Amino acid sequence: MTQEKRHIWYASYGSNLWEERFLCYIRGGQPEGAAKSYPGCTDKTLPIDKEEIYICSELYFAKSSRNWENGGVAFIKTNFDEKQQTLGRMYLITQEQFIDVVKQETNFNGALTIDFDKAKSDGSLVFREGSWYGNLIFLGNQYDNPIFTFTYQDNISPTTKPSSKYLTTIINGIHETYDHLNTAEIVDYLISKQGVADNYSREDLEKIVESDNPFQK
Repeated sequence: MTQEKRHIWYASYGSNLWEERFLCYIRGGQPEGAAKSYPGCTDKTLPIDKEEIYICSELYFAKSSRNWENGGVAFIKTNFDEKQQTLGRMYLITQEQFIDVVKQETNFNGALTIDFDKAKSDGSLVFREGSWYGNLIFLGNQYDNPIFTFTYQDNISPTTKPSSKYLTTIINGIHETYDHLNTAEIVDYLISKQGVADNYSREDLEKIVESDNPFQK
């Protein structure tokens, strides 16, 4: 008798907001604007549901990713605050797919075991010390399925300027998920984020939001 698969929500807040980019982790492939190709999950079944989610933590950009022109990538802070609101998108996938996504996100080879129950009871779980996205965060439940995301184990300093290609990927995901937001509202959202503030002007962001935008109405 086949064991029933357990489904969980993976909540994204960076480049995986854009479904086309996230599905490279499921099906395999090279995301637009990125330098790296991914093998995909063992189970390449597409997510069975997707929804927006507002995460009560501050978005910021740090580290230096060769995959994104050595620019900073997205993280959320480990201290949660109801006054903060990060635009997210969650995908309902199997627990095994989530682990495969984590392995690709953290460049992990071999078998990876994650204690999801402990992450739920404690609120978070550092499953891989020092890994950029080795800190699993429990965000609650939706339709009886748990919601998880991941970030770094501490708040990173200093922050880093993200590349325009990386921001374009995030902006595509925002357009796709929050299609009611206009250019000014998306710029307002990004302009204050550490790594973007002091590195991009409002005019710079407006150009990125409006250039080559497949979602522009």
